Amino acid sequence: NNPVGWGYAIVNFVFWVGIGHAGTLISAILFLFRQQWRTAINRSAEAMTLFAVMCALVFPGIHVGRVWAAYWMLPIPNQMEMWPQFKSPLLWDVFAVSVYFTVSLTFWYVGLIPDFATLRDRAKTKLRQRVLGVLSMGWTGANRHWRNYEKAYLLLAALATPLVLSVHSVVSFDFAVSIVPGWHTTIFPPYFVAGAIFSGFAMVVTLLVIARKVYGLQDIITIHHLEKMNIIILLTGTMVGFAYITEFFMAWYSGVQYEQYAFLNRAFGPYAWAYWIMMSCNLFFPQFFWFKKLRTSIPFMFVVSIFVNIGMWFERFVITVTSLHRDYLPSSWDYYTPTAVDVLTFVGSFGLFFTLFLLFLRFMPMVAISEVKGVKPEADPHFYDGHGDGHAGHGVPTATPSAPTTA
Repeated sequence: NNPVGWGYAIVNFVFWVGIGHAGTLISAILFLFRQQWRTAINRSAEAMTLFAVMCALVFPGIHVGRVWAAYWMLPIPNQMEMWPQFKSPLLWDVFAVSVYFTVSLTFWYVGLIPDFATLRDRAKTKLRQRVLGVLSMGWTGANRHWRNYEKAYLLLAALATPLVLSVHSVVSFDFAVSIVPGWHTTIFPPYFVAGAIFSGFAMVVTLLVIARKVYGLQDIITIHHLEKMNIIILLTGTMVGFAYITEFFMAWYSGVQYEQYAFLNRAFGPYAWAYWIMMSCNLFFPQFFWFKKLRTSIPFMFVVSIFVNIGMWFERFVITVTSLHRDYLPSSWDYYTPTAVDVLTFVGSFGLFFTLFLLFLRFMPMVAISEVKGVKPEADPHFYDGHGDGHAGHGVPTATPSAPTTA
């Protein structure tokens, strides 16, 4: 009798939802704080968000069993007068993730409209021109279009910002509202949010290190951008490490034997190997980013970003499996071993993710063209005054060029 219900499915669901957090944070929160370095990476990060959430939604779909009845999870009026159980955290997941996906998709599409218009004007076939014309919604670059676009983008950024915090908090309630030892703790929401941003930025670094090399974008996605992301990985990794230590301390301080055993079992029980992989990948490796030489080394950051995502998957595995395989009743204790189907669906989710991301790179602009143009030094109206372009005549005083803004 295997006591670990769902197993890999809930592990992979939480893992993929977490991966999807970096895109919204880069696009929305950094936009509201006017961090101009986000412009070169936000488009790829937003696309990664959407594809990660799609991968996450595969797993509840598989484990619903009767997929054709999945719409019962939504509060749709029906002749049977059946309603979902609103007290269930799984239903909260449905609302949180579906709203997150919808807002992220809208945000991504609105940001693409000016770029679709640029591609439309350069299209070489009639079909491509028509498709891009529909997607660009008649964009001409008029002053009125830009004003409306900026208002809409700002509004969507404000809407998306609370979702960065709320979605993974709701996902953490799957565990925190139960009475299972190791889960019943109030630190889960901030701990899960920090972990989601941590793993999401690691995946962005993994993808962009390869993409910038393959597409020759070293002058657009610079070391400066990658270093900023590595600093965020260091910050959130330290927060996650603090949460690990806090969990252990509170289990000891509570005096509850069940809680104390749950954490000792994690560190020294049958799944100790998974626990120490998690600790080394999430707590140890990111600390190397304190050194500028290492956080600006492309090979090193690529390796660390992969280790971080391995560690974050093991974190979800440790949380889910170690608390369930030994709970209150020793008679139901067992060792959880995934089946071939579990492993293959997990590997297949990576196949789905990378396929969607490669299609995005092939057919859509991976860099926000209009936004990068706006932060280039040449966008300054006085940039050419002192650069001998012929506009300033002899004897006409020229303005000192402003300091270049990093794209």
